[in-house]
Amino acid sequence: MSSPDGREPVAASTFHSILFDVGESRDQGTAAEPEFFADLRLDQVVASLTAGREQYDLAGFLYRPLHEVEAVHYRHHVLGDLEREPVLGAVREFARGMQQMREHLGLIEKLHYPRQRQRWFLEAASLYRRTVCALHEQLGKLELRSRGFLGLREYLSSYVESDAFTALTQDTRAVEGELSAVRYAVHIRSNRVRVSRYDGEPDMSAAIERTFEKFKQGAVDDHRVRFRESADMNHVEAQILDLVAKLHPETFAKLEQFCVRHERYLDETIGRFDREIQFYLAYLEYIEPLKARGLKFSFPRVSARSKDIAASDTFDLALAAKLANDGTPVVCNDFELADPERILVVSGPNNGGKTTFARTFGQLHHLARLGLPVPGAGVRLFLPDRIFTHFEREEEIETLRGKFEDELHRIHEILGQATRSSVLIMNESFGSTTLRDAVLVGTGVVRQIIDLDALCVFVTFVDELSRLGPSTVSMMSTVVPDDPAVRTYKIVRKTADGLAYAAAIAEKYGLTYEALRRGIAR
Repeated sequence: MSSPDGREPVAASTFHSILFDVGESRDQGTAAEPEFFADLRLDQVVASLTAGREQYDLAGFLYRPLHEVEAVHYRHHVLGDLEREPVLGAVREFARGMQQMREHLGLIEKLHYPRQRQRWFLEAASLYRRTVCALHEQLGKLELRSRGFLGLREYLSSYVESDAFTALTQDTRAVEGELSAVRYAVHIRSNRVRVSRYDGEPDMSAAIERTFEKFKQGAVDDHRVRFRESADMNHVEAQILDLVAKLHPETFAKLEQFCVRHERYLDETIGRFDREIQFYLAYLEYIEPLKARGLKFSFPRVSARSKDIAASDTFDLALAAKLANDGTPVVCNDFELADPERILVVSGPNNGGKTTFARTFGQLHHLARLGLPVPGAGVRLFLPDRIFTHFEREEEIETLRGKFEDELHRIHEILGQATRSSVLIMNESFGSTTLRDAVLVGTGVVRQIIDLDALCVFVTFVDELSRLGPSTVSMMSTVVPDDPAVRTYKIVRKTADGLAYAAAIAEKYGLTYEALRRGIAR
């Protein structure tokens, strides 16, 4: 993966978030999945990223784009630090410790006996303390460059010296020490159990093992009944523990006081970091197998002004993840727009990768808005305010509109909301009508997008749309020259040859070469 564009200043500011720069609001509100997600298959990407991480509620972060170039750079530099194994290892160790701590806290909710809940709470707090100290120690030894991690390290240095954390450390060690010093003896006679202070009585377990040693044989079938393991104590164990507590009242009183005093031991900023860092870890884990297959990822150069955009060796992230599982090669494509070019009009044979290319274009812009590495190399992108998609939909009876009328209604709404800073993805729009109407409507829509000066990919069988002026650029899906029936899935910058609509009609009415050959064979 290529390095972030430029280097951040090494001065660290007051840390508040590993995801959001100081000027970017952290308020998530009620995050909802954007309308374009399903069309671009970003819903599949999010489902994979959040699987097994439901407790972190990452979807809201993945739905919500950044609006400032500096906010994007902030995440790029955090990821730049995470690209180095010592930093990534320290963060992953921290995340595992915090995960185990939460498992302890979750277990407490399921336990019945107060003293057992208190002991697990002490263990959770102790684990939290050790996890925070380990991260502080490890980051203190590493070279960090991002404002995010520099700020975190500075915050940790202050936090571990704070009165609250110092008290937590001292109290944890003191109570753990006293509990570990507790010794007692259990006397069992018939159905009676008595607990007393330990007074040097011999450990009978060793003697019992020696007694039954002679009955050991070679490998035999195990006929022992296996009991269900549970962290919860049974009533006998609980009563024994209560008796032990009566023998050591001061120690167990300190345990109870510890739980009250440190009920809210988890620091808000540390807790937020624990959640937010999963945003990065989930994505790095997702793209790791793709990078291992040789696919390229890079930090895009983003701009809020320039619409000169480009990408080499880029691909559909959702499709690539699926193909990686199947062991199928991924076809990569390139594109470039230089002022005054704004619209890529993509035509060519059906099933040639045009829709995949359109999805790729949209995915790149959303991933760039999240501050994440994007598929491809040499990527330059514009930072859009919104992304709109216009994909084919099934006809909805409830609207009492036909398919073509519904398409017109949706594009009218999109053009009413889009700005010059928006990105539009049009896929096979107006394919449900006649060629004449498709040319007429398509031309009108493209001219409005040109007037809007918005970036757009328009997948269509209407070649005329690629010749509406210097703002439009023609690209085509290609086939193997010696065998036109075989698709290459490569999309290249090429003048439309006028065959796309004819091929679409032939396929629609079963008049392709393959269909005719099958018909003759019958």
